[in-house]
Amino acid sequence: MNLASVAVAGLVAVSSVPVATPGGYHHLGAGTSGEWSGVSGRLSVVDVSVRPNTYDFVASRFMAKRDMGAGRISWLEVGWAETGWSGAGKQRVYTFNTNTNAWQFYDQYPIKPGDKVWVDLHTDSDGVWQAWLFWNNKWNLLTREKLPVGRSARIEQYVEVHADAKKPVVRIDVPRVTVDNVQLKPADGGPARYWREDVATLTGTAPGQQMRRGGFCLDWVTRYDTWTAGDC
Repeated sequence: MNLASVAVAGLVAVSSVPVATPGGYHHLGAGTSGEWSGVSGRLSVVDVSVRPNTYDFVASRFMAKRDMGAGRISWLEVGWAETGWSGAGKQRVYTFNTNTNAWQFYDQYPIKPGDKVWVDLHTDSDGVWQAWLFWNNKWNLLTREKLPVGRSARIEQYVEVHADAKKPVVRIDVPRVTVDNVQLKPADGGPARYWREDVATLTGTAPGQQMRRGGFCLDWVTRYDTWTAGDC
């Protein structure tokens, strides 16, 4: 919410008005500038206000990707999402990869607001990237893809908001999502380590500046393994 001042009969009245979400993509998070062979962490689940029968979506996710050149990027992502085109307003575990260019939902793992889900995205020496979900006290394989990424890639952690630009402008509310315990798996096969300030990291904001995108804000609790993002 922001404050709008309205002059009425020589007086100034202050009212609260919602900030509309601009159409398109809004990314809150960070990416590595170097390459790693995996990432894992915990994502809190919240109820967002995407519109039914639209291409609105909100996702909290990890991604491994590589720029293949000529405008082509190869990636695999895993997390949870709420979408306007399916799911009836529910939050669902999902993956997306550029081999199939399709969202895949995993409704056998029902999640709800207030839950916290652990996910893992990594590759072994064979270069096959795998997405896993910790559920029922064990790790469960969601998908595995032989991407042209190779045995290491740049890693992202984001809360991603997309507002359908072909629909009237509205506010998409995103209660604060918490991402924590984020660890990176080194490309050389060493033990996983927390994503901290000594990891070369790209945020798109100046040091000490709060990240703001499309009316949403990110606050780092511990750079870069614990943070929150959502409505400002």
